[in-house]
Amino acid sequence: MRRITGEATTLGEYAGKVLLVVNVASKCGLTPQYEGLEKLYRAYRDQGLVVAGFPANDFKSQEPGSNADIQSFCTTNYGVDFPMFEKITVVGEGKHPLYKKMIAAQPKAISTSDVPFEEDLKKYGIEPNPEPELLWNFEKFVVDRNGKVVARFAPNTAPDDPALVKAIEAELAKA
Repeated sequence: MRRITGEATTLGEYAGKVLLVVNVASKCGLTPQYEGLEKLYRAYRDQGLVVAGFPANDFKSQEPGSNADIQSFCTTNYGVDFPMFEKITVVGEGKHPLYKKMIAAQPKAISTSDVPFEEDLKKYGIEPNPEPELLWNFEKFVVDRNGKVVARFAPNTAPDDPALVKAIEAELAKA
């Protein structure tokens, strides 16, 4: 994989850290979650949390820009300092291998909302992807210090949602 700036890298760079892997988009109703993701990163990075953002243009073309455009948008509008990676595909035939593995490890997302996100999509006339595919932008995967996917949260799970924070804190506590 590549950083959003183009340099080749691997997630092995974060060995021993807890990862929150999120597929992101700049023109989505959930885009303001960038602010919460950055707050989460700043609050827990010294304990070993890394938020990893993966832009994807798979849902209603809500991430149309170039990697440079995306990086500028995130920095300018949300002060994003957590690691961002180049735009990838997270659903369908061309799905990035990282997402194939994470989805296989956690085929169902935890919903923390009273109304499942699938229902919200249907209200907008959008037919949700069938499980185990991602539903939308900002789906979140918690990866433990050993690289195991331990939880998956629905897109409308806010970064400060108690269930997500509890999952992250539980993994950070396992030094």
